[in-house]
Amino acid sequence: MTDTKDLVLCEIADRVAVVTINRPDKLNALDGPTRQRFLDLMNELRHDDDVRVVVVTGAGKAFIAGADVGEFDGRSAIDQYQLMNEPTIFDCVDEFPKPVIAMLNGFTLGGGCELALACDIRIASAKAKLGQPEINLGILPGGGGTQRLPRLVGMGTAYKLLFTGEIIRADEALRIGLVDEVVPPEELRDRVMALAGTIAEKSPVALRLMKQAVRASVRAPLDEGLRLETTLFGVAFASEDKNEGVAAFLEKRAAEFKGR
Repeated sequence: MTDTKDLVLCEIADRVAVVTINRPDKLNALDGPTRQRFLDLMNELRHDDDVRVVVVTGAGKAFIAGADVGEFDGRSAIDQYQLMNEPTIFDCVDEFPKPVIAMLNGFTLGGGCELALACDIRIASAKAKLGQPEINLGILPGGGGTQRLPRLVGMGTAYKLLFTGEIIRADEALRIGLVDEVVPPEELRDRVMALAGTIAEKSPVALRLMKQAVRASVRAPLDEGLRLETTLFGVAFASEDKNEGVAAFLEKRAAEFKGR
């Protein structure tokens, strides 16, 4: 029997945690044990002060090819409703206080695309393919696809992808704004780790507050978002990181942020 810890792997170096969905024989399809292991691991990383950025990726030739459809067979509506009202990996990533980068190494479909949508930044291999093909099973996305996708690509483009179940190439995903950058497959990890490393050097306090403010920009009226930004700007001034950042600037040296 597979140890559930092997379903999702984690390696930490230089303040960056790389979380890898590890079911390559199933194209990293998300079954119950995998989802639970992911939730447990992300909760650990949330409270690990040595981790400032999280990168999510998949083993083999897929990021995540979707849900494990075999689990749907025979599942009642009540069972599914109860499952969807438990903590989800999508909300876990969306609400995660630290920056989360999706490293899209291959197939990013269904629940995999929804997990990528919940991340803060999406960097894709040129070989990646993305889509929400739930319509082909007679269902609709249940992990935020109908809500987060239109916010990124616009309603018309979202309707087209959702209604047809079309799977698109990385270059098309970049054109419509579904991913933020596309790189050659052999350069993907280096590019993502370089980006994560740059972010990890910044103030954890400022990053956390900034993420909160940016989230509000698509979920709150403008006036409310501006008030929140002003409040968080003031909060940042109470941090040791602010004092260090200003001192480093004036002294013309690199800042050494402590996250306090």
